[in-house]
Amino acid sequence: MPRSTATATTATATSIFRKALGSDFDRLHPELQRRFGFSSQDRIACIGTGRMDQVWHGSRFVKQVLRLGSGCNILFPESGRDVAFTIANYAYRDGFDRETVTFVRTFQFTRPRRFDATMIASERPNTVVDYLGTHQHLAVDLEFRVSPAGGLVITSGDQRVAALPGSPRCPGVLTGRARVHEWFDEAAGRFRIEVRVTNPVVGPVMGYRGSFTTEYVPVADGAGVPTYVRPVREQARS
Repeated sequence: MPRSTATATTATATSIFRKALGSDFDRLHPELQRRFGFSSQDRIACIGTGRMDQVWHGSRFVKQVLRLGSGCNILFPESGRDVAFTIANYAYRDGFDRETVTFVRTFQFTRPRRFDATMIASERPNTVVDYLGTHQHLAVDLEFRVSPAGGLVITSGDQRVAALPGSPRCPGVLTGRARVHEWFDEAAGRFRIEVRVTNPVVGPVMGYRGSFTTEYVPVADGAGVPTYVRPVREQARS
């Protein structure tokens, strides 16, 4: 569905991650509270810059599958070490007036590769919906918890083909199960992240680990969110 024009909301916006975690949000390290605690009304963006110590993928077959998703910025077939990395997190109201946060990750291989996602609060408790790709082809339920050291652990659940009528669920054998762990390393003054995606049939699919620093930049209301981080098409289903 093409992006629609929504009437500006007058309600107080709350971080979708604070909403998902509830009182546990306050157990996050203060730097993670800052990174995941802003909403569209704060008019800021979090821009991370760093390097991934390792980016990997599974078997040769898995590599070919990953190649299929690269055209719409869902995963990619490259691997490497010491890969330059950026992540752009902008909060805004989307065309359906939903509080939305972008996760646009760019990996600087010989050919830069992007892994795009936009996240919204789910109608289901304690859940965020992660729309993947330039056209929000896939919708993935994400569950959040706080690690004992104040890090954020994200695990993926049900996956649906949002681009099809009724958003049918993907069979488990065809999906990748993701686990993300992000935390703040006080000694280094950097965020660290580990991501691992597996499949019940083929095993390891892809992942990366590394670190980055962040800066918080002002964003003009609505129009200040750059076009390149927004999906080409938005899906109404959540």
